[in-house]
Amino acid sequence: MKKTTSSFYDILGISSATICLVHCLIFPLLTILPLGISHNPIIDLVFASIGLFAILKITKKSSLLVSSILIVSMSLIWISILTEIFLEIHLDLIYFGGIGMIIAHLTNYINHKSIHK
Repeated sequence: MKKTTSSFYDILGISSATICLVHCLIFPLLTILPLGISHNPIIDLVFASIGLFAILKITKKSSLLVSSILIVSMSLIWISILTEIFLEIHLDLIYFGGIGMIIAHLTNYINHKSIHK
């Protein structure tokens, strides 16, 4: 049962981080078009909250490397989002955090899968 639970959180984290990264890369292009779309950092906050939930579950059972990457990546994401909300300054840290989250979740998923074959 632990294999399914951990895999679920890894897949949730990979999906959330990938959707967040695509959102962060594509959305600025959509704001150029005259569609009346404006950026709302609350959407970023929702993705970060889902990611935080996933990493809280995963870091308890993952390796030190994976846990470190997840914590640093999530910190970069939260710093970027909170800076945008409170100071209205966009930092590119969110991109590095998103990439780090994807890498860490994939690494944990592959490690977990190879251990529990």
